[in-house]
Amino acid sequence: MSELIEIKKVLRAQATRTRDMVAREATDASDGLILNFPASFVPKEPSVISGFSPIGSEIDPLPLLADLREKGHDSALPIVVAKGEPLIFRLWSPGDEMASGPFGVQEPLPSAREVVPDIILVPLLAFDRRGYRLGYGGGFYDRTLERLRANSHPVAVGITFAQQEVDAVPAAAYDQPLDWIVTEREAIEIGA
Repeated sequence: MSELIEIKKVLRAQATRTRDMVAREATDASDGLILNFPASFVPKEPSVISGFSPIGSEIDPLPLLADLREKGHDSALPIVVAKGEPLIFRLWSPGDEMASGPFGVQEPLPSAREVVPDIILVPLLAFDRRGYRLGYGGGFYDRTLERLRANSHPVAVGITFAQQEVDAVPAAAYDQPLDWIVTEREAIEIGA
C-alpha cells in the first residue's frame, strides 16, 4: 500500500505542475465547460447539482453552476465536516455569504440547508478514461461517493482541463470511479 501512496504522491506533483501551466493559458476554460456539459444526464425536473469552490489553478466550475441554476436547478457546495469523514453539501447561490473551511476552501454558511446532490462536480489533479481520478489524497470524494452510492446513484462528473488526462491513474479498491469527465474540450462518458 505504501508503494501506491508514493506513486500517487509523485503523480500529484506532476499533475499540479501541468495544471498550473495549462491554467495560465486557459482563459476561457469555464465557457468550454458550459458548452461541453452534456444535457443527457441533467434531469429535466429541478435537481441539485453540487460544484466546488476552485482552489489554486483548478478550473472554475462556478460559471457552469450559475448556468445550471438559470435552467432551474439548485446548486450546492461541499462542506468538510472532519478528516476521515464524507463531505456534506449545502445549498449555494452566487453572491451568498461564504466562510473559509478547514483547508481554506470557501464553503456555504452553516445556516444554508443541507441537501443530497443528484449530480456532483468533482475536482481532480489527473484522470484516466476508466473514470479514475487523482485527488489531493484526503479521500473525501471517495468516501462521499461510496456513502451516496449506497442509497442512490448520483452522477459523479470530474471537472478538469483536458491536459490533465493520463494513461492510467493508480487505483485502489476504495477509489470511486467517476461517471463522466468534462473538460473545456470534450465530455467523456465512462464505459460508453
